[in-house]
Amino acid sequence: QLHLAESGGGLVQPGGSLRLSCAASGFTGDTYAIAWFRQVPGKERQEVSCRTSGDGRIYYDNSVKGRFTMSRDGAKNTVYLQMNSLKPDDTAVYYCAARAHTCGYTYDYWGQGTQVTVSS
Repeated sequence: QLHLAESGGGLVQPGGSLRLSCAASGFTGDTYAIAWFRQVPGKERQEVSCRTSGDGRIYYDNSVKGRFTMSRDGAKNTVYLQMNSLKPDDTAVYYCAARAHTCGYTYDYWGQGTQVTVSS
């Protein structure tokens, strides 16, 4: 089955950058939509970005549009989230998730999460 593993989180100063990775295993090809979520304790989980399979259309939440960029490396079966101009409000646990074909309301596979902290 499909397995996801996030990495790349850490501590960064405001205005800095981080690149998160979501490594997928258990499948080949571009057949799953991959999404990035983030969650702060006590708050609702927020979808940050999602890429559909096949045509590769990418959605960004307005809170990160223009600062975050999602990409895919098919050879490595890995999806990335490049985060620039980071703000303290970006502090959260970031998760990648997957479902068949297109971005949607419910995701079937989840990684364990990676902590991103933006602070001086």
